[in-house]
Amino acid sequence: MQSGKRAPRELWNEAVGYTREKSPATFDQWFCGVQFDGLTEGVLSLRARDEFVREWVDEHFVPTLADFLGTHTGFSIQVAWTIDVGLDTPEVERALTPSVRMRALTVGSDDAGPGSVSFPPASRRDGAPVSQVPVSHVNGHGATAQATGQTAGQAGGQPGGQATGATRMQAVAAPIEGLNGKYTFGNFVIGPSNQLAHAAAVAAAGGGGPRHNPLFLCGGTGLGKTHLVHAVAHRVRSERPGARIVYISAERFVNEFVQALQDQKMNEFRARFRERCDLLLVDDIQFLANKTQTQEEFFHAFNALHQADKQIIVTSDKYPQQLERMEERLISRFTWGLVADIQGPELETRVAILRKKAQQEGIEMADDVVVYLAQSVRSNVRELEGTLIRLAAKSSLLSRPIDMEFARQEIATAGAARLNEASVDDIQRIVCHHFKLRTAELLSKDRHKSVAFARHVAMYLCKQRLKCSFPELGRAFGNRDHTTVMSAVRKVEALRADDAEVRAHLEAIERKLGSVD
Repeated sequence: MQSGKRAPRELWNEAVGYTREKSPATFDQWFCGVQFDGLTEGVLSLRARDEFVREWVDEHFVPTLADFLGTHTGFSIQVAWTIDVGLDTPEVERALTPSVRMRALTVGSDDAGPGSVSFPPASRRDGAPVSQVPVSHVNGHGATAQATGQTAGQAGGQPGGQATGATRMQAVAAPIEGLNGKYTFGNFVIGPSNQLAHAAAVAAAGGGGPRHNPLFLCGGTGLGKTHLVHAVAHRVRSERPGARIVYISAERFVNEFVQALQDQKMNEFRARFRERCDLLLVDDIQFLANKTQTQEEFFHAFNALHQADKQIIVTSDKYPQQLERMEERLISRFTWGLVADIQGPELETRVAILRKKAQQEGIEMADDVVVYLAQSVRSNVRELEGTLIRLAAKSSLLSRPIDMEFARQEIATAGAARLNEASVDDIQRIVCHHFKLRTAELLSKDRHKSVAFARHVAMYLCKQRLKCSFPELGRAFGNRDHTTVMSAVRKVEALRADDAEVRAHLEAIERKLGSVD
């Protein structure tokens, strides 16, 4: 640490004192099960006696601690947790006693500058230095990649060397190219539309549950596939700093393959993806379509990693069976593990996403404005968050609060609300007119072939044009189960491809809908 800067322990002690003042008794009760392990480049390393303590402290104390530390360091504080029943120096003993407070103000190490604090290396009950115990959990505040198990003197991967007080700080692992630090599991809002994909991603990262290999995540643009992939990388890097993680888009895989051919470096290219990789994450695999030679290379890399039980996660905007101009043997392998789709978020999830994003960005909005935005922007998460940021930016520039009047005006101006687009009611009405049915019949439990077909067509068109979630459509069509809607949409998709009469019906209805938009 440079001269003039306070040591991490000193800053932590001040943050603890500031936080404890708000509720001393409660603080002491919970922080007897918490231990400070380090603060490096905005990553706060804490150790909890058990998961229950971690969750409570994470919810009730970490926000205050993070705000204090962020203000004094200039970093956006991210927290990495370790669960360890054998705490040796819980914070209520170490950071709150008068002697320790005095040391925080007066003791300095030789290389940390004036006023900094040096502590001897802590050890667990089994005798192993704390700095050599790997992180086993990352909290919901988006901890970035962090190396444990290496002291400052071992950052290059050299074995040996007892950690000293000056070198005990945990090193931050080298960042993985292309990863977004905000895309963590803690920042991912879970709902019925993405619950399976989220659970599968957590399991793939070693978070419990059955691990599927490969994991194939599919869904439309901006629904969270890339977020989950990045979250897996962050979690694995935090818990296994030595893991060799390769994150790459399919487009870049193609470009690097072509470059390796031109530079005659195919051995190096193959070693990277077949031998020097413990976790392979590939975004937008559909980009490999019609690229025969690249597909061949990816096929062999896939086989090598799968046989070595290395985790593979692939994302796509389509199901494996819908990937066009993709080799059958690759499609077959994509389905070996688990295919988890992500649908458009339902209203409740969109509201939760907006609240989460507003909290992260420090944006103040009334609940009715949040609900209005969620109702107005239904297509995907990316557009939803983009709309919020745009409103916040304009609000700041104009010095106006984001109230309902302002939100309506700006969304209407930008066209994000799609106020002139056909609604679910419009589609149902036009479908009923086309098939000469009453709306009550369409929404009824009637399973007559003609009624059921019209209902399926209406569901399909609503899904395609409005991007509504399956649960939302289920409610709009007589409170049906979302799986019924999924089945209907897939059935009409298949019929559209194979049945000329169905295509004619759909085209006629779409022409009528075009006049409504």
